[in-house]
Amino acid sequence: MRRVIFDIETTGEVLGGSLDFTNQELTVACIYDSQTRQYSCYLKEELPKMWAIFERADIIVGYNSDHFDIPILNRYYAGDLTKIKSIDLLKEVRAVLGRRLKLDNIAEATLGRNKTAHGLEAVAWWKTGEVDKIKEYCTEDVRITKDIYDYAKKHKSLKYKDFDGIREVKLDPSNWETVTEPAAMTHTLPF
Repeated sequence: MRRVIFDIETTGEVLGGSLDFTNQELTVACIYDSQTRQYSCYLKEELPKMWAIFERADIIVGYNSDHFDIPILNRYYAGDLTKIKSIDLLKEVRAVLGRRLKLDNIAEATLGRNKTAHGLEAVAWWKTGEVDKIKEYCTEDVRITKDIYDYAKKHKSLKYKDFDGIREVKLDPSNWETVTEPAAMTHTLPF
C-alpha cells in the first residue's frame, strides 16, 4: 500500500480577483512517500517530478486536502487527482464531530506537539523570498499529518483540545487503505 501524505502552501492571493480560494497560486508542495520513506518538497516548476509519485500512490492523505489542496493542485496537473483515493483527515473528523478542527489543535492534543508556524507566515515568507522556511514549515505539517494518520489507524481515534480540556473523537479507519482499483495513472507521460 503506497501512501502519499501531502500539504501545500500558496501565495495567499487569489488570481484574477476571483472569490474562489482555489485560484490561489501554489508556492510549495511537500510530500511523504511511504514507499521510499522520504520527505520531499517541490516548487511549482518542479511539480512534474511530484506527479509521477502521486500517480503511483494507492491513496493520498492530507488535512483539509479534499477542499483546499487537491483543487489547487488540480489546476497544475494534466489529469484529475480526485481519481486517486483520498483520505482527508479533517473531513473524517468533521463527519463524526460535526465541526472543523485546526490541525494544530489535533496535533497538540494527540501528539503533544504544535505546528511550527501558520499559513499566513508562509505567505509572508514567500513575499520576502524565504523559500527554505516555507519548505521546512510545509514538511513539518506533512510530518504532523503523517503522525496523526498513523495514530488514528492504530487507536481508531484522535484527540483535540476543547474549552473544557482534552476530548477524543472516535474514527473508523478500517476502509482507509482499502483500494478497489490499482493506481495506474499515466497523465505525466510526454505524449
